[in-house]
Amino acid sequence: MNQNPHLRPTKTAILLLNLGTPSAPTPKAVRAYLKEFLSDPRVVEIPRVIWWFILNGIILPIRSSASAKKYASIWLPKLGSPLMHYSRLQAKELGEKFTNQHQTVLVDLAMRYGQPSTKQALEALQSQGMERLLLLPLYPQYSATTTASSFDEVFRVLATWRNQPELRLVKHYHDNSAYIAALRDQVLGAWDKEGRPDFSAGDRLVMSFHGLPKRNLMKGDPYHCECLKTGRLLGESLGLEPGQYLVTFQSRFGKAEWLKPYTAPTIEKLGKEGCKRIDIFCPGFPADCLETLEEIAMEAREIFLEHGGKDYRYIPCLNSNPKWIEAMYEIAQEHLSGWALGSESEADLAERDRRAELAKARIA
Repeated sequence: MNQNPHLRPTKTAILLLNLGTPSAPTPKAVRAYLKEFLSDPRVVEIPRVIWWFILNGIILPIRSSASAKKYASIWLPKLGSPLMHYSRLQAKELGEKFTNQHQTVLVDLAMRYGQPSTKQALEALQSQGMERLLLLPLYPQYSATTTASSFDEVFRVLATWRNQPELRLVKHYHDNSAYIAALRDQVLGAWDKEGRPDFSAGDRLVMSFHGLPKRNLMKGDPYHCECLKTGRLLGESLGLEPGQYLVTFQSRFGKAEWLKPYTAPTIEKLGKEGCKRIDIFCPGFPADCLETLEEIAMEAREIFLEHGGKDYRYIPCLNSNPKWIEAMYEIAQEHLSGWALGSESEADLAERDRRAELAKARIA
């Protein structure tokens, strides 16, 4: 029998939501992950019957082994998946930030696909007395394919609960000043170590965001516009002029038209036109992952150097940058407004004990 809720303190929780990662860089683990990911109708908007045959008959048999090799190339020794490592670290450090501010807030992480699942994370928070829940997606720019899908899964799980928590959602923070400041700090930190590009000589900063089919934009998804705004605000915060930085979109899949300009062709074009150095950064990815470490840091580098470029510099994602942890804290605080977050005083504890005794007496 579950403990009577009157006998425990109620708590506020923040659940960080991210996309997910295979459990291992093996064909079997990658196949399981891809099947769950690509079966989501929010991700692939093709009639289910047609897509089932394409996915199971063509994509999974072909892509699982190839993708496993790519994952193996970026897997961290003893730490495993970079996305999992940095996402867990962000949850841990955000929780410590609240503790340092003498605020009692539970912080946990859920992956939309793979582990830890949304169901596991929510049940863990429920067992700790969660009564108020803030969903904070690790997707700064809103898209139905990421943010909405993660919300859908939370709603699906909560629909099975008899006693649901109060719920708040962070839809996006693509133009949040603390987020932009964290991005700026990450770029300037890289330039402090490796030298600033010579923009007067034609060097460029490329900001690469994950791509989406163009039809998503035409159907009303705000993702494209939010990426452009993030890019503009970051460029302005770095003191760059239009043309010194470029916003591009990566990870195109299939034959349909996606958001443009595409990252790889843009990098190739820059090399052919005589651009000697590009610095490339992925503002839409708070944590490094396959798409940043393999596709951008490795594959795109080869493209640039093969087509005349001389100096290619990948700027890591925010990961555990203290400015990013501070930004998450500020974003969370804004959305937690009005909810009690302070640690319990002796008087609070005494009153809770008194109420617990009354509750015991009534149910005895």
